[in-house]
Amino acid sequence: MKLKIAVLAGDGIGPEVTHEATEILRAVAELGGHEFTFVPGLIGGVAIAETGSPLPTATLDLALDADAVFLGAVGDPKFGALPPLYRTRPGQ
Repeated sequence: MKLKIAVLAGDGIGPEVTHEATEILRAVAELGGHEFTFVPGLIGGVAIAETGSPLPTATLDLALDADAVFLGAVGDPKFGALPPLYRTRPGQ
């Protein structure tokens, strides 16, 4: 099986958790004779910091093009004071 997996690590503990989980998926793929390609994308606070949007169009396009999406944690408290507009609106 060959899969393209969008990895949206997010912010807070998301990057740590998704890193460890993708390492496990790599081991599973090797043992099972599968090929997983992991493609990173921005979401949540890290996306706001880098692009001004919590769900950049590039991330949405990546997710739609992937066979699977692996979503990490979002919700780092330092972004909690932002208006709801930045917590819910895709693209920008």
